[in-house]
Amino acid sequence: MAADNTNKMSLRDDLTCAICYDLFKDPVMLGCMHHFCKQCISTYWRSMRGPVSCPQCRQEFPNKQFQVNYLVAGLVEKVGATSSGYLRNLEKQPKDCMDFEYSQKEEIITMIHREEEQMDKIRKLGAELRNQMRSDFQALHHFLQMEEVALLKQLHRDQEELEQRIKRHLEALHIESRELEKSDHNDILLLAYHFGLWLPSTGPLPLTFDEDTVHPSLQLSLDRTQVVENDAILPYKFSTKRFVKCVNVFAAQGFQSGRHYWEVGVGTKPKWDLGIALEVVDRHTRVKLCPENGYWTLRLRNGREYSAGTQPWRPLPVTSQPLSIGIFLDCEEQRISFYNADNMHLLYSFSNGPSGKSFPFFSTCLSESGQQPKPIRLLHFPRQSL
Repeated sequence: MAADNTNKMSLRDDLTCAICYDLFKDPVMLGCMHHFCKQCISTYWRSMRGPVSCPQCRQEFPNKQFQVNYLVAGLVEKVGATSSGYLRNLEKQPKDCMDFEYSQKEEIITMIHREEEQMDKIRKLGAELRNQMRSDFQALHHFLQMEEVALLKQLHRDQEELEQRIKRHLEALHIESRELEKSDHNDILLLAYHFGLWLPSTGPLPLTFDEDTVHPSLQLSLDRTQVVENDAILPYKFSTKRFVKCVNVFAAQGFQSGRHYWEVGVGTKPKWDLGIALEVVDRHTRVKLCPENGYWTLRLRNGREYSAGTQPWRPLPVTSQPLSIGIFLDCEEQRISFYNADNMHLLYSFSNGPSGKSFPFFSTCLSESGQQPKPIRLLHFPRQSL
């Protein structure tokens, strides 16, 4: 059954338009044998200056001609009907989800009780120490009496500081417990990791874009902190590291150990892909951005549709549009987390991150016809306004 579902998803990928990323609508075939939606390729060609070409292989054609492929149209209709039934089956939630939610809640309650017991022990210990010191210092010289007073004050300050710290921890646990009761199963999985998650307290890494990897139709700023689409292919030198099929670029800085955090300014840009990619990914072919292909990404489409780069895409319920995205990489834990950097709200976290050297990854995506291209920026402190 799992193999059948995998075959269906693979066939669906083969029947997906490389321009709109949806199943073909009125599929047509170009002279280079690549297929696209009739409306998609027509819109794409209208946006081009000079000779028209294939969006996938870049082969140029003398005129805007294509051939309607009725066989592919029939396959699309069958796959669409089959996929709808498959997705309906995925909506059924097993009882294990509820059991998992209950176990997570019980674990938090246990942690709260443990912390409360610890606070009681500290209070009792403080009282015992005060009584013991008063008894010991009563018979001593005035100097020792002064020392007693000083030590009692210091102990009191230490106790207050420790109690405040535990109190804050308890308050945080209570808040997380209340949020857990309101959350659905997907939120529970994220909260389970969120309790042990590192939150950045220092500024983001001052990354720069790698000019040897940038696609020829992308333009970098002089300080290599901003990238934007260009109307034409820019002059470039040959590099085996360069992306040539997709409008992608790597950061110049790579990581294979430690913890790292950086922020990316996306502003109101309606579509983009951000994340981390293995150093060894193929830069000369078009692949789906998913962990199986060496990519761990978050993406935006149509200005409001956020999803995690899983197989298949996982839609995310983002209620407040982020102007900047924070990305945290823990190489040892192989964990990658995405935040709304405006309020540090966790958007999504991968627990199966890269095991080798990896680089921050960015894709501006192709702007729609008539849209003014908007840049992606690497944010440094002090922050710049978006």
